Amino acid sequence: MATTFRCRLVTPTAALVDEQVSYASVPAWDGLFGVQPGRAALLARLGTGELRLDYADSSKGQGGSRTFVLDGGFVKMANNELTILAEAATAAETITVADAEAELKGAKNARATELAKLKVKVAKSKGGI
Repeated sequence: MATTFRCRLVTPTAALVDEQVSYASVPAWDGLFGVQPGRAALLARLGTGELRLDYADSSKGQGGSRTFVLDGGFVKMANNELTILAEAATAAETITVADAEAELKGAKNARATELAKLKVKVAKSKGGI
């Protein structure tokens, strides 16, 4: 049985990830769900939340994790490939606390406020400045 699966993360403006991962924690509209190699086929609507991708150890070095903040879209798992079509996705390593807090102050509606609060949380958890 395979220990990894292909994961693609795409937004309307960029292809952010196209790599082999060992696990994905995906924010669906009704809660988080996990994906491991060999998972049954799935089609779901994304919500607002954190996407965590775990990487297996390889000849290139020790595995690790990456986190993205997602806002809306769809996710499909089929034939050991996870495709995430997100309306918006931001890599955690690019979010600063200052920028996230400024976004929170300028939020005009509940959805923008929720997204900005999540970015502040992620930035702070990653040791952002």
